[in-house]
Amino acid sequence: MTSVKSPGAQQIEAALAVLGAAGHTEISPPILQPADVFLDLIGEDIRRRLFLTNGPDGADLCLRPDFTIPVCRQHLETGPAGRQAAYSYHGPVFRQRVEGLGEIPQIGAESLGRTDLEAADADMLDLSVKALGAFGVTKLDIRIGDETLFVAVLAGLNLPTVWQRRLRDLFGETDKLASAIRRMAGTDAASDESRDVRLGFLSALEGADPKAAHAVVEDLLSIAGISAVGGRTPSEIADRFLEQAALASGTGADPKAAETLRKYLSIEGPASEAVDALEAFAKEAGLDLAQPITSFKARLTALSERGLDVAGMTFAADFGRRLDYYSGFVFEIHSASAQAGGQLVGGGRYDRLVRLLGADTDVPAIGFSLWLDRIAALPASAQTSGASA
Repeated sequence: MTSVKSPGAQQIEAALAVLGAAGHTEISPPILQPADVFLDLIGEDIRRRLFLTNGPDGADLCLRPDFTIPVCRQHLETGPAGRQAAYSYHGPVFRQRVEGLGEIPQIGAESLGRTDLEAADADMLDLSVKALGAFGVTKLDIRIGDETLFVAVLAGLNLPTVWQRRLRDLFGETDKLASAIRRMAGTDAASDESRDVRLGFLSALEGADPKAAHAVVEDLLSIAGISAVGGRTPSEIADRFLEQAALASGTGADPKAAETLRKYLSIEGPASEAVDALEAFAKEAGLDLAQPITSFKARLTALSERGLDVAGMTFAADFGRRLDYYSGFVFEIHSASAQAGGQLVGGGRYDRLVRLLGADTDVPAIGFSLWLDRIAALPASAQTSGASA
């Protein structure tokens, strides 16, 4: 079997030293993780690609498909959830792939508990750039986005809760999000995507009394011998069925709101020009986006103060990451001089994750991962020889 590509040990040690110098303590979470946690929190795309197994007690387990959730679980197990802590890691994650091995070597860092959010965002993006420098990769294409802005737009449009939740769930899935917006506009209510075997059941549920719908779903699950799916209770599953019924039929269609969303999602360009574009959009749409725009502006200032070229970064309003736990600022870094089969670095803010894992409150958190196999696959021309951390 072909071995997994990875940069040399010396470069990896140099990158870990960069993270250590920034105050990140290296940890090594277990490779085997409880599967239900990932089924609930990691997102549809990766959920389908888990390597699943069972423990001796019958518990569902999986090979860790990412590091962020295991790091946060370890953080919770070793002290107060809200404490400030910084971690780094090095090792493989496991995701099924159509081509190539499912073992993916990564290095990364996580920062939890910092309340100076914009400064923490800037520090972590800056740190990821420095970590890439340890591998001689210095010609970068940086792309940033912000789910907080998208959520503020959704809230300002006063959409039904079912639509706000569905559109937020799809943020970062460009094609699926566009399809959902068409359906909300009333132009795609009977698309092929919604013509499947569930439609009869969903049609029967639509408009039904919620208590009756819950009873129907619970009875069906009981007949099938199912007490929960992906950690969701029968009641929660019934709620999701009711939502799907409304979505499939186009209930709550709002063409004007759909057009406003399209205009927002089309905003893209140099990050240094994004504030003006966002303010112009907010004024035209009649939306109050002052708070998220102020935060966005403060983040750009913090990035500039760390010597990063904001004018050379790209902001895209429709850019999000496919992991469900991201909730704010996100970023990706590609090589500006060579294709690498995907981003070299992916990261972002996930303030809700620690609470979803069991903490009493949200905990500010942001992190990133370097894809070592993609870095190793870069041609020599994409790296500067002798680059240091």
